[in-house]
Amino acid sequence: METATRTAWFRFYEELNDFLPAERRQADFPYSFRGRPSVKDAVEAVGVPHTEVDLILVNGRSVDFHYHLEPGDRVSVYPVFESLDITPVLRLRPEPLRRPSFILDVHLGKLARRLRCLGFDTVYRNDFTDEQLIGEAERESRIILTRDRNLLKHGRVLRGSWVRSGRLEEQVGEIVERFDLARQFRPFTRCLPCNGPVVPVPKSEVEDRLPPRTKAEFHEFTRCRVCGRVYWKGSHYDRLAAVVNHLGGPGRPGAA
Repeated sequence: METATRTAWFRFYEELNDFLPAERRQADFPYSFRGRPSVKDAVEAVGVPHTEVDLILVNGRSVDFHYHLEPGDRVSVYPVFESLDITPVLRLRPEPLRRPSFILDVHLGKLARRLRCLGFDTVYRNDFTDEQLIGEAERESRIILTRDRNLLKHGRVLRGSWVRSGRLEEQVGEIVERFDLARQFRPFTRCLPCNGPVVPVPKSEVEDRLPPRTKAEFHEFTRCRVCGRVYWKGSHYDRLAAVVNHLGGPGRPGAA
């Protein structure tokens, strides 16, 4: 015997409306269902990945993702709260990482380099499959950044964010704001191509690898511990330092 169709009412707040069609944004709308689906399944069926949600209220009461919808439920869904303490209610995301690290999908190579420039441990390969991306995120407790919102609906994804913009500077701003990163910048401490840690090195150890002009004009150098790439405060330094300062960092780059 077929189960009768039932209806609950949903409303999504703030940036969660980015995932919704225009007629459902900033408004209550009906959600029809059969049986007793979980509120997590309903939220993702509407189009919002669970990783973007931090709080769900049903009829004014905080619930977890396992709550089963009932006819007439009024469901309010809220995004991640970085600056507001919602400890008294049920926070749905894992506790924020003390020092966040990231893994990015194949569409975000430029963003990966920029996050490394800011000092964040950022894994990127241009041939990652979804399974490889999710597996590595699980093993290393990394936050997945992706342009594919459907990837974030995967049940094994605990931490992730849909990158809304296609423009690099806007992408960086999104992520810095979303994860409250500005106070954690450690500029120029990661190798841009390989993500290895960059540390100071005596000039005497690298001068045989330097162009003659660089050897004559510069005296402070850093080197990647993984690939051996050597850095100095060349013409790119001021440009990248200005980017860091614009984003709200401390303005004290440790390497170039």
